[in-house]
Amino acid sequence: MGIYLENSQLITYLRLGKRIEQWLGTTKEQEETIIKWLSIELQKDGSYGVTYLEVFDEGNEDFLDIYEFSAPDPDLEFGESDSFATCEEALEFSRQKYGCRDDKFVTAGQIQEEYRLYLLSRNE
Repeated sequence: MGIYLENSQLITYLRLGKRIEQWLGTTKEQEETIIKWLSIELQKDGSYGVTYLEVFDEGNEDFLDIYEFSAPDPDLEFGESDSFATCEEALEFSRQKYGCRDDKFVTAGQIQEEYRLYLLSRNE
């Protein structure tokens, strides 16, 4: 599949100020499906922010913009963030705390393609 970044591209993208993201799957809470994903990006202060996000699965094949979905916890509408001095530290934290894999990161916006693939797999 061509949407994933090569391992060698991860640090390059981050140092260029481009956000990368990773689909972390879904969970069920009561009757609701919760979508989980992670984002890493260069912050204005030069640090690298790792943001873990959860939203309700409110989309469909005609509405894939998970950035617009509602957060289950209003206090974490913009996710739970941690900050690191280097992109390598941010990547290592994402691996350790969230189980991220280097071969599953996508560029910003491509997380919606991951959501589309999830919808397709759910409908099979």
